[in-house]
Amino acid sequence: MGFKVAIVGATGNVGREMLQTLAEREFPADEVVALASDRSAGREVSFGEDKVLKVEALDDYDFSGTHIVLSSPGAKTAAAFAPRATKAGAVVIDNSSHFRMDEDVPLVVPEVNGEAIAGYTARNIIANPNCSTIQMVMALKPLHDLAPIKRVVVATYQSVSGAGREAMDELFNQTRAVYVNDPIEKAKFTKQIAFNVIPHIDVFLDDGATKEEWKMVVETKKIIDPGIEVQATCVRVPVFIGHGEAVHVEFESALSEDDAREALREAPGLAVVDHRADEGYVTPQECAGEDLVYVSRIRNDASVEHGLAMWVVADNLRKGAALNAVQIAEILAAKHL
Repeated sequence: MGFKVAIVGATGNVGREMLQTLAEREFPADEVVALASDRSAGREVSFGEDKVLKVEALDDYDFSGTHIVLSSPGAKTAAAFAPRATKAGAVVIDNSSHFRMDEDVPLVVPEVNGEAIAGYTARNIIANPNCSTIQMVMALKPLHDLAPIKRVVVATYQSVSGAGREAMDELFNQTRAVYVNDPIEKAKFTKQIAFNVIPHIDVFLDDGATKEEWKMVVETKKIIDPGIEVQATCVRVPVFIGHGEAVHVEFESALSEDDAREALREAPGLAVVDHRADEGYVTPQECAGEDLVYVSRIRNDASVEHGLAMWVVADNLRKGAALNAVQIAEILAAKHL
């Protein structure tokens, strides 16, 4: 059976990556529809190497006959259109933050908690986690299965593509401006991003954390274990694609570096590149365009009784968004629809 799939937000960074990923993985779709805002209607987007789709307006679209919706608009747009799509019989896999913490909406990373997909029937919605959460829980779950995790302290180094195409343009334009001595113009970011790092992603909350940091805390608890405590500092860095994370993990019992390294090597979707030598680790630039989550710098953390530290990188547009959503769709198509 071939499926009818709609991509909401098809002109954005993640939407375009969803289209590319569907084509690359030969998802069994008889029809793929590209949807976006009224101002984007009529534009063309690529689907695979040789197909072009004309973008249709989301507001006017009839979801009747659509099996799966891969959604990557803003949270407000997702909240508005998703009920209309599910009422028409579609299953919405949403990449926005709007549904993630709803009790009756599964929050899924297939390699970590793929069994949760079965809960989609409550509302016909499945939530894609935050990009920084996805790559971290991918690395945490194999370790948690060996020795329960008590606490995680993570500092992220997040690329500008996570903030959209305008953010990527801003980094490019500011970098150029520095070299030609033009004025630095800020729009997407609160401070200059070129040749700088900004410890501020999303809005500030009353406790001093940002919403991005809060997402990593609550999403990790929902996906893996509510008993895990998480402290996050999320930082935007002048990189176009690829997020890095310095992750410090405290366990309830001892876990050796060797056992951790072996468990990570055997886990699906992970690759361990961990050599204590020059170039013996993976950087965000090297993981751009890759589907795997890479783990490097695995070592003992002597500041706690049972601790390990590691460096985790992934393409935030691929596994951090589009690929994760397509993997969910593949399981839906194979086992549930």
